[in-house]
Amino acid sequence: MFPTPVEKRSLPFNISYRVAVWIALVLWLLPLIAVMMTSARSVADINAGNYWGIPSEWMLIENYTMVFTQTPMLQYLLNSLVITLPAVLGSVALSTLAGYALAKFPFKGNVALFAAFIAGNFVPFQILMIPVRDLTISMGMYDTATGLILFHVAFQTGFCTLFMRNFIIGLPDELIEAARVEGVSEWKIFIHVVLPLIRPALAALAVLIFTFIWNDYFWALVLVQSDEVRPITAGISALKGQWLASWQLIAAGSIIAALPPVILFFAMQRHFIAGLTLGATKG
Repeated sequence: MFPTPVEKRSLPFNISYRVAVWIALVLWLLPLIAVMMTSARSVADINAGNYWGIPSEWMLIENYTMVFTQTPMLQYLLNSLVITLPAVLGSVALSTLAGYALAKFPFKGNVALFAAFIAGNFVPFQILMIPVRDLTISMGMYDTATGLILFHVAFQTGFCTLFMRNFIIGLPDELIEAARVEGVSEWKIFIHVVLPLIRPALAALAVLIFTFIWNDYFWALVLVQSDEVRPITAGISALKGQWLASWQLIAAGSIIAALPPVILFFAMQRHFIAGLTLGATKG
């Protein structure tokens, strides 16, 4: 019924499988390798058309130094942190509360409300561009970090609620009922019983949402205009001039922009995998 493990297949299949894995890995890494090599090239090397060869002159330290000294990259990086961290905290906190209510409180309209959270995930975000922009302008939040934070919290809460509700619903009802019999308030049940049990799910969700918000480019263009608020994804695009593009600086900025999600993933890898596999097995 299930596929035969690779280790139990024939020797030719094992060899071809391992060769195919390495080929797929190299093909997948080619764009990243090209960006990393470009970040170490000189302007003359790029103008000469040397895009894939070994740089004729290594400018690794110089290019990464110029990114921070000659461009507002540090400001963009700080803006992304100011926007992403509160948005992740707000969306995860709200979705955990909503997921707990939808999973453990059988009130009237529970299913309809949960369906509304699910339906919101299927709305193409591009059609929201004009209404959301007009709303932020009318509220005086256009080109502000607060407006972008509130939008991300509102937009991500639907997916987060779906995620958390499906984890919390798997918790034994007996644990919550036992706490209620002892006279524990619902808030203390949530803090001291539910949250410790869903800690791996919280870690997995936080990593996912951090990556989504950090890598957002569309809404950073729609809702932000000035360098004082612009996050790093839109800031890298702003490094491209009208007549000349410093591709070595853009490539170096792209590598810098990719580091925080990668660092967070490896720091939370154990909890991330545990959260994704929570409830996948019985016993």
